[in-house]
Amino acid sequence: MAVALIVAAGRGERLGFDRPKALVTVGGRPMLEWSVDALRAVTSVQEIVVALPSDAVAAAPADTTGVAGGWARSQSVRAALRAAGDGDPVIVQDAARPLAPTQLFCDALDELERSGADAVIAAAPVSDTIKQVGDDRRTVTHTLDRTCLWAVQTPQVFRRAALESALYEASEATLAAATDDAWLVEQAGGEVRVILAPAENLKITTRLDLKLAELLLAEREPVDRTR
Repeated sequence: MAVALIVAAGRGERLGFDRPKALVTVGGRPMLEWSVDALRAVTSVQEIVVALPSDAVAAAPADTTGVAGGWARSQSVRAALRAAGDGDPVIVQDAARPLAPTQLFCDALDELERSGADAVIAAAPVSDTIKQVGDDRRTVTHTLDRTCLWAVQTPQVFRRAALESALYEASEATLAAATDDAWLVEQAGGEVRVILAPAENLKITTRLDLKLAELLLAEREPVDRTR
């Protein structure tokens, strides 16, 4: 049985609210609750742990475990994993992606089981041309081949031993530099595979993202238990 960790410790300054981003209302409810509902509909998930700011732990939804997150993303994941039971595999989800459908979690778990990989991540092929820019943030130094570039998202699912090793053995500096946990597994020599994420699996960072999510969630039907 799986355990799910939701990263919800961000303050979301760019949204301009006076509360943690995960608690900002979207679609008539706190952003965090959309991910919780999607994960509750995955029948193999036995436990959900939410990493929140230390002063907002009490806001964890019913039937979840709230823990204080760290100042870096992977520190929050590590804190949540330490608070979790012995579930395996481990799902990591960002609360800032409230449109992740239940089926995407199921697809990631299925690919992990089928492939034998250490981790499976939701991602999308890059559609824009990507250029590398120098330290002056003005001068183009290289144009990357976008045919092999994918934009990484969540959910990400891991074999527990691989995630524990990556998180517990990494230095604090490495954890601070990590923008996703799959990178830590890569650094440890693990195999990471991707599955295609739906176009609506956006991350809410700005007010524009919030408005788009509101429109998409208004069209969504209640989730069903599909696994």
